[in-house]
Amino acid sequence: MQLTPPKHLAPFIRHYIFLENSEKDLRNMRLFTDGSTGLILSGDMALYTHISGEKMPLSFFYGALSSYKDFYSEGKFSLLAVVFQPYFLNILLKASAKEVKNQIISVEDVLQNKLEPFQESLFHQADPGSVINRLNIFFTAFLKKETGSGYDTIKAVQHYILQHKGSVSSKALEKFTGYSERHLERKFENYIGVSPKKYSNIIRLHYFLNMLNRGTGHENMTALSYRAGYADQSHLIREFKNNTGLTPKQYLKTENKLAVNFIEL
Repeated sequence: MQLTPPKHLAPFIRHYIFLENSEKDLRNMRLFTDGSTGLILSGDMALYTHISGEKMPLSFFYGALSSYKDFYSEGKFSLLAVVFQPYFLNILLKASAKEVKNQIISVEDVLQNKLEPFQESLFHQADPGSVINRLNIFFTAFLKKETGSGYDTIKAVQHYILQHKGSVSSKALEKFTGYSERHLERKFENYIGVSPKKYSNIIRLHYFLNMLNRGTGHENMTALSYRAGYADQSHLIREFKNNTGLTPKQYLKTENKLAVNFIEL
């Protein structure tokens, strides 16, 4: 289930996603970069990192990802993902997004028990819609006290990159903002965690991914790669694999896509 936030929260929250698993079997999952940051809320999830086997906190923030992270879960679970606009984590944590890039941060370490009622609601299997409504109230109250105007430039640049589907040059961004490439890069890394070039590459990849998932049926992979702004198919495949760990064809064959960038392996 995916729900959009109210209009006044849309500049900070992209959407909410509720997921649940009723099976007891072990499941391998991969989260790959889409340029966003976010919050995972759960009351009963047993989730582990694939490399170290370390158990994840029940609820955690995740910073901007350079590529992908693999997890596995044991037993039944339900979770609510709050997918942020990329700069919102910087506002929420009051920390440079570059410092938390690729990091998992326990909610308890940042907000103590402020999100505990939402975890308990999920544990007791409350209606996800009601939990999301209460989260909207929580984030609205937070933003009334905390929001400054420092992110306005980054928000405008992000919108510009999205409008151009990631196919923008450094020169075009310099002209649009009036900032030098290095100055804009520092601001982007502070608010979003990655450079404008890296963010543009992620957006272009997801533009291709969107066309791939729609399955127009009359265009082959090469034609889609050109439409997305790639010089050739080999460039696309290399970029796709660096970010997702899969080739486009392997991604298409993935049966259980929990979200566009969260898949079961």
